[in-house]
Parts: sequence; structure tokens; C-alpha cells
Amino acid sequence: MNSLFLIFGLGGQEIFFVFVIVLLLFGGNKIPELMRGLGKGIKEFNSARANVEDEIRKGMEDVDKKKVESGS
Repeated sequence: MNSLFLIFGLGGQEIFFVFVIVLLLFGGNKIPELMRGLGKGIKEFNSARANVEDEIRKGMEDVDKKKVESGS
């Protein structure tokens, strides 16, 4: 998790400051709802990514089969 924060150049104080602003903007009751929505979005993104990877893999296998069948 530290590597993610290093990418954005965030230290402990910056993370705390962002957390306080999010808490003030959305309130304590809305944060779990926002996190659930974020989790669902990440899950859908990963599912779509896996589907795309499967389609690419199947396409590559089809191309390989056609090469073998044609004798190239």
C-alpha cells in the first residue's frame, strides 16, 4: 500500500488531510456507501478486463489454429 502512496507523492500528513476533507464533505454515514460503490466499480472493471483478456487469448488461439491448418 505504501508504494501506491509513493507514486502520488503522498505522505502521512497529506493522507490524513484528504481523509478529513472526505469526512467533512460526505459525513460519516455516506463513506461506507461510497466505499461499497467504489468496490462494485472495481469489481466490474476487473471483470471487464478479464473478459477482454479472454477474448484476446481466444483470438490469438484462433489465429494460431488457422496458421497450423494452412501449413504456414
